[in-house]
Amino acid sequence: MAMILLVEDDRNIAAALTRALTDAGHVVRPAGRAAEALMIVTEERPDLVILDLGLPDIDGTDALRMMRSVSDVPVIVATARRAETDIISLLSAGADDYVTKPFSGGHILARIDAVLRRARTTTVEAPRVITVAELTIRPRQRLAELRGQPLQLTRREFDVLAYLAERVGQVVSRRELMHEVWNQARIGEEQTIDVHISWLRRKLGETAAQPRFLRTVRGVGVMMVDPR
Repeated sequence: MAMILLVEDDRNIAAALTRALTDAGHVVRPAGRAAEALMIVTEERPDLVILDLGLPDIDGTDALRMMRSVSDVPVIVATARRAETDIISLLSAGADDYVTKPFSGGHILARIDAVLRRARTTTVEAPRVITVAELTIRPRQRLAELRGQPLQLTRREFDVLAYLAERVGQVVSRRELMHEVWNQARIGEEQTIDVHISWLRRKLGETAAQPRFLRTVRGVGVMMVDPR
């Protein structure tokens, strides 16, 4: 059972989702506006957020960024947008996953289970400290520092970085990352991995052409290396 913040201003959709989530054993906290949702995130600390983008007060993507500035809570975005650029923007803004409308109750429940499973696994099994050259990662505190300076990472960026850092020198396939970090195996959505690797590189101060920590192995995957 989890406490789920459902941010949806359409009463019919909210009612249907609430029934599906409640029947599955979850506790639902509804919110019809982004401002209300931000307050609930900071004060009530839900286990997961389902965030509709078409909110009446604040654009959903802006609301997601605001949410990320105050909390690391897992967020699943519900959107009618299907363009690749829109999905990349959402992932870059900090979404852990997304569903495109219309979707079934079973579909959203499966996504919720996968996201929560990954969040709980990361918390329970994380080692205390991972060090790769001047990069320090503290999985239990979900903190990463480069040369002593904190890195501002989204939840998923942190998960990818920690997973790769625990396997220095090993080539990790995009399919493995999708399965182990996202707890999913959606064929054809490996572009999600590329987006997060790209943003990680930018925050680590490197590029694909001049990598320092993250090296792409063409046709296979990506590898964390120790540059010392």
